[in-house]
Amino acid sequence: MFRAVPKKKVTESNLAFWSPWRVLDKIFIFGILFLFSFSFITLFIRLFSLAVVKGDYYKRLSSQNRLREIIVEAPRGRLYDRKGYIIAESQIDEEQGKGFNRIRAKRIYLFPYASHFVGYVQEASRQEVKDSPCYYKPFLGDRVGRVGVEKILDCILRGKNGRKLVEVDAFGRKVREIAFYSPKKGFDLRLSLDVKLQEAAREAIFKRNLSNKKVAIVGLKPSTGEVLLYLSYPDFDPNDFENGNEKIKEYISSKDKPLFDRVAKGVYPPGSTFKPFVALAALEEKIVDERTLIEDTGVVQLGPQTFGNWYFLEYGKTDGLVDIVKAISRSNDIFFYKTGERLGEKKIRDWAITFGFSKLTGIGFDERSGIVPSDFWKRETIGSRWYLGDTYNLSIGQGYLLVTPLQLAVATAAIANDGNLCRPILLRPGLTKQLPFWAKEGVEKFSTPSCTKIKLSEKNLKIVKEGMLKACQSGGTAFPFFDFKVNVGCKTGTAESDRPSGLPHAWFTVFAPFEKPEIVLTVLVEEGGQGSEVAAPIARDILEFYFGRED
Repeated sequence: MFRAVPKKKVTESNLAFWSPWRVLDKIFIFGILFLFSFSFITLFIRLFSLAVVKGDYYKRLSSQNRLREIIVEAPRGRLYDRKGYIIAESQIDEEQGKGFNRIRAKRIYLFPYASHFVGYVQEASRQEVKDSPCYYKPFLGDRVGRVGVEKILDCILRGKNGRKLVEVDAFGRKVREIAFYSPKKGFDLRLSLDVKLQEAAREAIFKRNLSNKKVAIVGLKPSTGEVLLYLSYPDFDPNDFENGNEKIKEYISSKDKPLFDRVAKGVYPPGSTFKPFVALAALEEKIVDERTLIEDTGVVQLGPQTFGNWYFLEYGKTDGLVDIVKAISRSNDIFFYKTGERLGEKKIRDWAITFGFSKLTGIGFDERSGIVPSDFWKRETIGSRWYLGDTYNLSIGQGYLLVTPLQLAVATAAIANDGNLCRPILLRPGLTKQLPFWAKEGVEKFSTPSCTKIKLSEKNLKIVKEGMLKACQSGGTAFPFFDFKVNVGCKTGTAESDRPSGLPHAWFTVFAPFEKPEIVLTVLVEEGGQGSEVAAPIARDILEFYFGRED
């Protein structure tokens, strides 16, 4: 007999175990356990990787984070004048290096009023950093030369930056200095400039009550082309650029343009200072000789125009019969009108170019070439043909002719130096022995005399120089030099200008001593008046200092 199996009693607790809610709870618990296990395993793997696999890497990184590198700017080389005076030097600013800023080498200018010659420095732009040709290239934050010697010899003056390693704590505070790598100073240079002569020139401007005028003065050693004096006034203090003060805005906005270099970039009609070169051209072309006489009639009539001689226009007098020596010493316009007419515009132009006019001198600074006009130039520029009156004006240094004071000084030096036209140089010659190969080439370019011999008759050169000698003696036009203790050769100039004041530019160019020239000096005073009355006294003051000092 079969025994019936009793059915399992379904209770409320059995049903609860398999309820949907209980299932979800179990899944949740298992999920939590799984996530916890997975996270633990992942963290373990990560810790293992950090501590064992990449332990050395992070140890090095941690060490680096506690070190700070501070750039130590290299001092630029010193600039000395020709006699050994320090013009500019750099000093490391230790105060700035106490924090974590780069340590600057502050540039100090001890003779600030040689500013247009020496120049100044400013922080390099990204483009300058990228394009620098220097052996020690600049980095962002470094400073580079902007104008003058600081600019054109920047690569030689620049040194190699150093650096300082400092340990810091977790809060970025300095703990100790780990290492110091010294910067390498730039190379020192001795300039051709005479800063005491420069100071004397500036003092002469104030002595003659011309501080409200714009003046350019340049002095050269005629045998080598060394620049002894280079003054553009109004000037500026390069220390203001180093310090970055408000004075810079004044320089930029000033109507007097103190940042403008009038020596090499200012162009002006040279007036009668151009006559010795016309005289040499006429002698060389055999248009005149030492016996040629031209009568001073006071004025020359050319159609409706009259061209007068200064002596007649101012005093109603004439010089009578004039030879070429007297024409130079008396600056006789009639003689040069007639001589220029026979010589012609083309030959005047050719000889002017031979003496360096309308060409860059090659000094290395930014400069202008000026203008020696011609028929072609006038047609192309003004749209009018050349007239005889234009030749008259050109013959006496007027009209469209424009030159820089530097060009006139270089050309005057060629007369003083027996026809040797020398490129102006900025450094004392023969100072490259201690320089490395990469610096020698740049220094030699600006310290090696480079002269070109102009083919001139010794006799003709002597005639012109005699006229310049007599210009500074009794009867000549340069009366401030009549009693000067040293014989000099000179030429005065008074050049008409188109400025609102109506005043002419005052010129004076001179070489001394006459027998064996040591210095050529050219002075320009914009809208100054008569060259003999305004520019010549300045030149006398400078030459008195030059020949009077005991060193």
